[in-house]
Amino acid sequence: MKIEKKILSEHFDKIASGEKTFELRLADWECNPGDTLLLREWNAETKEYTGREMEKKVTYVLKTKDVTLFPQEEIEKYGFQIISIQ
Repeated sequence: MKIEKKILSEHFDKIASGEKTFELRLADWECNPGDTLLLREWNAETKEYTGREMEKKVTYVLKTKDVTLFPQEEIEKYGFQIISIQ
């Protein structure tokens, strides 16, 4: 399946350069390995697409609501980080 999503310029550039190899999104839509994301660059100031776009294949999807791997106090103090590895 091909899924079209807006993406802000700073994230678009990092994905295009290969520096960023992940996306963090609200899980309010279905996405599965093998799907293709059509990422369309969005200018937040003008509220318009810039015309740049790219396609990326989805290789892995992690969905969660409740993460109980860490004590709540530590989560509130430090938050989470998503680490991309190659």
